[in-house]
Amino acid sequence: MPKQEGQKSKLLTLLRILEQKTDEEHLLNVPQLVELLEQQDILAERKSIYSDIDTLRSLGYDIQLRRGRGGGYWLASRTFELSELKLLVDAVQASKVVSARTSSKLIHKLEALCSDYEGTQLQRQVYVDGRPKSDSHTLLYSIDALHSAINAGRMVRFRYKDSGTRTVSPWQLAWENGCYYLIAYQDEKEPAGIRNYRVDRMSSVTVLGDARRGKAEFRQFDLPAYLRKHFNMFGGPEYRVTLRCTADLESAMRDRFGRTPLFVPEEDGAYFHFDVPVCVSPQFYGWVCGFGGKVEVTAPAEVRKGIHDMVQALAKQHD
Repeated sequence: MPKQEGQKSKLLTLLRILEQKTDEEHLLNVPQLVELLEQQDILAERKSIYSDIDTLRSLGYDIQLRRGRGGGYWLASRTFELSELKLLVDAVQASKVVSARTSSKLIHKLEALCSDYEGTQLQRQVYVDGRPKSDSHTLLYSIDALHSAINAGRMVRFRYKDSGTRTVSPWQLAWENGCYYLIAYQDEKEPAGIRNYRVDRMSSVTVLGDARRGKAEFRQFDLPAYLRKHFNMFGGPEYRVTLRCTADLESAMRDRFGRTPLFVPEEDGAYFHFDVPVCVSPQFYGWVCGFGGKVEVTAPAEVRKGIHDMVQALAKQHD
């Protein structure tokens, strides 16, 4: 037989029922709420349900009533709207560095933030079969350890890909191209300086007792500017590069370099040019080539020669 429960336990159970079993399309009337409480071995009188709902409303829960035939109560407002949860699910599924196993666990937890009926819509979100996913099951632990080290101002040690152990001073974490990167100062090897490391390629991340170094280097560090200069996060010598582009690429260049560069239109209106700092790498050259001749490196001479030599080598390779 159902037993009389304490008021707090009853309120929590009633709230959970409203969270899981109701939304704007799925309502529960008082007899149904009484029945669902009894299924959880909680005795409830119909009159007490009205009082309980008023109590939950006074605590800030947006419980609405639709009167008439087929009417009932539902939880109208939640921490996340369904559309927001769909965006989060898509982000988890799209991430290359979140393993399939971890993705499934995270999405299951997101489902708990909406009704059971809306949760089925999260499962039906677009998923590209075969999308590359990391096989790292320790990513979340690595991120947690790195955050702890950054907050405590401590150095870290980790194994990186197949290149052995690294000891660096962590300063920031960044999300770029679907991957987490650690932005750190390294002085193990010459030249010392700011480097980035993909977090999903780390293992055995350990927070050390030594205070991190590189304070002077990071005093004026600008993370957005750093990300704009590094194409696909590859390093290289930094140059002030002049790019000449066709007029239709203005929005694409703004997407890449932001609002800072001054775009100078040329007299015929068909082209514009601008200067930006770039860490020049084969990835940068590949980005330029990807526009099919609509982007030209006009300066400096050594960068212009670099892209010329790469294109010549590719042409020879594909003869």
